Amino acid sequence: MDKLKRVLSGRDAEEPSGLAEALDATSLSWGTRVKGFIACFAIGCLCSILGSCLLWIPKKGLVLFAVFYTLGNIASIGSTMFLMGPMKQLKRMFEPTRLIATIVMLLCLILTLCSAFWWRKAGLALLFCILQFFAMAWYSISFIPYARDAVKKCVS
Repeated sequence: MDKLKRVLSGRDAEEPSGLAEALDATSLSWGTRVKGFIACFAIGCLCSILGSCLLWIPKKGLVLFAVFYTLGNIASIGSTMFLMGPMKQLKRMFEPTRLIATIVMLLCLILTLCSAFWWRKAGLALLFCILQFFAMAWYSISFIPYARDAVKKCVS
């Protein structure tokens, strides 16, 4: 089977390429994946909590909050890549049922950082953090069967 894979991929030689060795070296056991998920998710939560604490610092607090809250959300999204793998995570993020939530979430992440660093508008940074929270929540519940329908029924 390995020989067939090598022939179909254009590698006739018996020696595995550097890319194949790197891919084999990066396959993680289930225990390691869970530990990576927990560590990355904990870092994400810590960044979000730290950002909330930094919110109360005069002048620069709102910018620090926006940055740390965004980094926390990025780490939280990244943590799930340990469980299902990066390619499967990206495929599931851009499925039709999650497409709008994913785009809004990623757009809010980018706009939060732009408003904090480039435009230097604290109010916009706070607004985008709030939108980022709701987009992240809507994206997250899309992985729970019928959760979106339940939220829609509770709101209406």
